[in-house]
Amino acid sequence: MSTLPVIVGVDGSPDSERALGWAADAARARSAPLRVVHVWPYATEERATAGDQGGDPVLAGLKDRPYLADLPEVEFQSLSGLVDPLLPTLGAEGQLLVLGSRGRGGFASLLLGSNGMACAARSACPVVVVPRPDRAGTEQGLDGEAVRPSVRQVTLGVDASSDEPAALGFAFAEAARRGARLRVVSGYTWPILPPPAFEYAALYESTQEEYEDALGVQLVDVLAPHRERHPEVEVALQVRAEDAAGQLVAASAQSDLVVVARHRRRLPIGPRLGSVAHAVLLHAVCPIAVVPETAADDAGSKGEGASGAAGGSAA
Repeated sequence: MSTLPVIVGVDGSPDSERALGWAADAARARSAPLRVVHVWPYATEERATAGDQGGDPVLAGLKDRPYLADLPEVEFQSLSGLVDPLLPTLGAEGQLLVLGSRGRGGFASLLLGSNGMACAARSACPVVVVPRPDRAGTEQGLDGEAVRPSVRQVTLGVDASSDEPAALGFAFAEAARRGARLRVVSGYTWPILPPPAFEYAALYESTQEEYEDALGVQLVDVLAPHRERHPEVEVALQVRAEDAAGQLVAASAQSDLVVVARHRRRLPIGPRLGSVAHAVLLHAVCPIAVVPETAADDAGSKGEGASGAAGGSAA
């Protein structure tokens, strides 16, 4: 098993501590080290004072958390610099990068901060973003935190017509690790029938049914090697002529984790997330894992580790 750490970014906000708890569970499940990172934006007077006292007050306030006590190894790291460019680079050092959906800065009304978006788009390892429990559609307990679904489930969004081994490997390994069912969601676009063609409705519906069946067969073939590798994982397929992002957001209410491939779009101003990953990050109510296309799947020496989660400062 890879010894790369699970990395989580913190900044003293409730969102980042929520991410820390998630990352601690991920490290424990993987018997992996946990690295807790706080990035100071520039060397402020507060940072200089903290340095004189021999510590980072944000990290010092987290060291006594009881959920960190039984981890094999916990490292606290304080860095200085611009958060947006620095956090994504940490992905090269870990098997998973974990973030909260919002940090201390920016607009509180936003569903996802710029740090989370930057990491999801550029990190070398999978990125997990832990959303706030007050997102619309989230069931909350008496403590105000999100209530976990009664049935453990990992949901994977996949395009049956494309090869996404990293996301597939990650999702299967995560479901196996959690003892969860894997729900595989695939959406497709079917053109709306124009009025002059109503007389061809029967043929049209038959063609769509055949097309959906063909996609289902293709999806079964894509999943086959991963199901052989993880025969203990129960798999449920969902192929519908509906928006993939919408289906994944809806499924997130009954899921412990939603997994999507990154599918970056390369633009003149730099890489940006694909539309499905972007929408799911903004609206899903459970933690979201964004898996880079270049990551090895769970069959590789780093792949099992890559299926873990890592963290960074709150997104």
